[in-house]
Amino acid sequence: MKLLWDSALGLLVVTGGLLGLTLPFGKLATAAGVPAMVWAFVISLGAGGVLLAVLLLRGQRIRLTAHKLRYFFVTAAVSYAVPNLLMFSAIPHLGAGYTGIMFTLSPVVTLMFSILFGVRRPNMLGIIGIAVGFVGAVMVAATRGEAGQPAEIVWVVIGLLIPVSLAAGNIYRTIDWPEGTGPIELAVGSHLASAAMLLVGILTLLGGKAFIELGTVPLTAVAQMASASAMFAFFFRLQAVGGPVYLSQIGYVAAAVGLFAGTIFLGENYQPLTWIGAVIITAGVFITTKAQSQTAARAQNQAA
Repeated sequence: MKLLWDSALGLLVVTGGLLGLTLPFGKLATAAGVPAMVWAFVISLGAGGVLLAVLLLRGQRIRLTAHKLRYFFVTAAVSYAVPNLLMFSAIPHLGAGYTGIMFTLSPVVTLMFSILFGVRRPNMLGIIGIAVGFVGAVMVAATRGEAGQPAEIVWVVIGLLIPVSLAAGNIYRTIDWPEGTGPIELAVGSHLASAAMLLVGILTLLGGKAFIELGTVPLTAVAQMASASAMFAFFFRLQAVGGPVYLSQIGYVAAAVGLFAGTIFLGENYQPLTWIGAVIITAGVFITTKAQSQTAARAQNQAA
């Protein structure tokens, strides 16, 4: 476990795989009538509650400060509540696999935000990677979901907002990480903040009856809570070990899991253009990753 805890690649594979399970779980839940906001609440409450228990069993506790409270609620909004709500709203219209492809755009958008906010300066290879990823995104967006079932353009736009929100979260968590605070504490605080925000939204917009449909998918809910708890423990560790752009590549692994699960187990079918676009996006991800490696190596040489 210690070897995994210190390995950026190992953390990437595990975190991305667990994130990918959220896509088929989400489709099963929404197909059973569970509202998207309620399922997003299940994830945040489950992850936050389980990780809080782990934290307390280890004899630790959350020490609140104004900085941490700000971090918890901003992270909750841009990294969890908003993208999960967008994802579970879009899945019934776009399919789990297609929605998963949206995750692959996160590294490209993260690099764009890194440039915009001065977190990382681009080189020519980085610019090329962004351009390639954009071309792939246009191709995927043009197919509008599953073959023979084109979704309305509004749902495609909602799907494209997922990587934008995730990228904003990647950058924010890096630039505002509370000094001396561990990854599990941050995961607990952010998810409980997300659960609180979503609960207010559910009670205000849907009412308490919105939770009734959870009774139709109890095993799926338990499985989702377990995978989300494990995923977010590794997620914050990957943030610390790999940085924001490397972290954003969990979308590549998640998309592969989502496409496989959607096609094999959920009977989804996608046009060849969707698959070609996904490959092109992946190529853009690898190019931006190579650009990041070159920039990091150059910075190390200059420091030496």
